[in-house]
Amino acid sequence: MEALIRSEMQTDIEGIEKITLAAFTGKPYSNQTEHLIVNELRKAGALTLSLVAEVNENVIGHIAFSSVRINEKDLGWYGIGPISVAPAFQKQGIGSKLIKEGLKQIQMQGAQGCVLLGDPAYYPKFGFKSYPELFYAGSPAPEYFMALPFYANVPKGKVEFHSAFYVGR
Repeated sequence: MEALIRSEMQTDIEGIEKITLAAFTGKPYSNQTEHLIVNELRKAGALTLSLVAEVNENVIGHIAFSSVRINEKDLGWYGIGPISVAPAFQKQGIGSKLIKEGLKQIQMQGAQGCVLLGDPAYYPKFGFKSYPELFYAGSPAPEYFMALPFYANVPKGKVEFHSAFYVGR
C-alpha cells in the first residue's frame, strides 16, 4: 500500500479530527485531547506544518509541527505532535513516512531542530535523543523528551510548547 503524503487542505479537517480521536482512544498515556490540540493550533495560526497521509483519496494519518520556545525565546525550533494514524493502518510505516517527510520540509523552511514527547524506544530511529541540558517540565521522565538538532548546536534550557498543548488540562 502506497500512501501519498501531502499538505493539509481545508477539506481534511474533519477527517484529521476523527483519525486523531481514533488513534489515541484507550491509550493510557493520552487524556484524549490531541484532536483539540490540533484544532487550537490551527485556530491560533500556530500550525506551522500540517501533513496528511492519504490512501485512495482517504486521509489515514496526520502530523503537526508548531513552534516551541526555549528559555522564553524563539530559536527556530519546532515541536512535533500530535501524530496520528488510523488504527486500521497502524504499524504499516505510515507514521514513519509522515515523520520523515515532515522533518525534511520543516528543515527546508529553516528550522534549527525539532523536539517531541514520545516513546524512547521508537523515535531514536529518526535521530531523536535526550539531551539533559534541554528539558520539558511536562515530561513524565527525561528520556521521553527528545530532540533532533538539524545543525551542531543544541540549545540549553526549558522548552515550552504552544499553549494549545495545555487545552483540557
